[in-house]
Amino acid sequence: MKKELMRRWAAVAAVVALLCAMPVIASALPASVPKLTTSQLRGRILASTRLSYAGYAESNATFGLPSLPELSDVTSLLDGVTKMRVWQASPDRWRVDVLSDTGERDTYQLGSRSYIWDSGEELLTEVIGQPSLRLPRAADLTPPALAIRLLDEAGRHARFSVIPPQRIAGSSAAGLQMTPVDPASTIARIDIWAEPDNGLPLMVEIFGRGSSAPALESQFFQVGLWRPDAAVLTPQRGPGTGFTTTSASSLSGELNNLATASLPGRLAGRDRVPEPSAFNDVGVYGSGLSTFAVLGIRASSNLVGDALSAGGAALNLPGGTATLLSAPLVNAVIAQPAGSSLTFLIAGTISASVLEQSAVTLTTQDSYP
Repeated sequence: MKKELMRRWAAVAAVVALLCAMPVIASALPASVPKLTTSQLRGRILASTRLSYAGYAESNATFGLPSLPELSDVTSLLDGVTKMRVWQASPDRWRVDVLSDTGERDTYQLGSRSYIWDSGEELLTEVIGQPSLRLPRAADLTPPALAIRLLDEAGRHARFSVIPPQRIAGSSAAGLQMTPVDPASTIARIDIWAEPDNGLPLMVEIFGRGSSAPALESQFFQVGLWRPDAAVLTPQRGPGTGFTTTSASSLSGELNNLATASLPGRLAGRDRVPEPSAFNDVGVYGSGLSTFAVLGIRASSNLVGDALSAGGAALNLPGGTATLLSAPLVNAVIAQPAGSSLTFLIAGTISASVLEQSAVTLTTQDSYP
C-alpha cells in the first residue's frame, strides 16, 4: 500500500514538473519560419494593426533615468519590469491591465472614450476628451504598439535586414532588424520578432550603442488571436466602488505647464519637423530614430536643480544654466535661460553633444519672459 501511494505521488510530481518545464521546453525548440524578404515582413507587421488579439506581456526597461518628481510616472516605466494583460479588438478599442504587487491599474480605450480603473483606490475614472499631447503610458510598451511606432518613425532613415527566427510565446517568430543610418542616434539596433503569417509582433528589443544587452525589451509570454468580447472591453464596477471623471489634460502632468516659446526652425544642424497646429508649443527635430523634442515649461519647482540633485551633470552654458541626464537610449538636457522663468526640456534618442548645442542656442536667443 505504501509503495503504491509513493508511486502515485511520484506520478503527480512528474506531471507537475512537466507542466512547469513546458515554457522552457517550448522556448528551446528550434524555430522554423517561411522565407520572407525584409519588405514582406515589414509590411505584415505594419498591417497587423487590424488584428484582434489577447495575451500577457512584460516590458523590461533599464534606461537608468533618475526619478524626477514631475515625471515619475514616465521614469518608472523606463526602469524595471512592467507586467501587462492585453486585449485588443482594433487600434481604438483595447484594454491594458498593469499588474503589480499592490493591485492593478487598467486602461480602457473605447473609441473616443477612455477609462482608468485603480484597484487600490477602488475607483473608476472616465477620461473626457483627447489630449493633443500626452506622456507615455504602459500601453505604449506592448510589443505590437512599440513595434508599429518604431517602424513608423524609422521610415527611410534605417537599414532593414532579416535576422534568425526565435521561439516566442510558443510560436516560431520571424526576425526583422532595424539599424539607424544617423551615427548620432543613441540606438544601435532594434530587433523585432513577429508571427510570420499575420505579422503580429511578439517581441521587441532596443539596444543602445556599445551594449550587448537590450535597454528595453517587450515580450509576449502568452498571446493568441481573440474574438472581441464587449464584456472584457467594458469596465465593470463592483458594489461599493467609486466613480469620477477627469479631463484628458489633467493627466498630462507637467505638460499642462507648456509655455509658448519661439522655437527656431533648425537646431544643431537639424530641421524642425512640421507638426499639426496643436503641437505649436513642442518642437521636434531630426528624423527617423535620431529625433529629439523641445518643450518650454513653466514649472513650479527648479527643474534644473532637481535634475542635478537626481544625478545629472551640470553644463556650462553662456546664456543660462543646464543639467544633462544621460541614459543608454535617451539623453535629456534641462536648460533655463538666465533671468527667465521658462525652462526647456530637450530630450531624445540622440547624442548628448547635439542636445547641448541645442541648449546653447535656446538659452542665447531672444530674451524670454
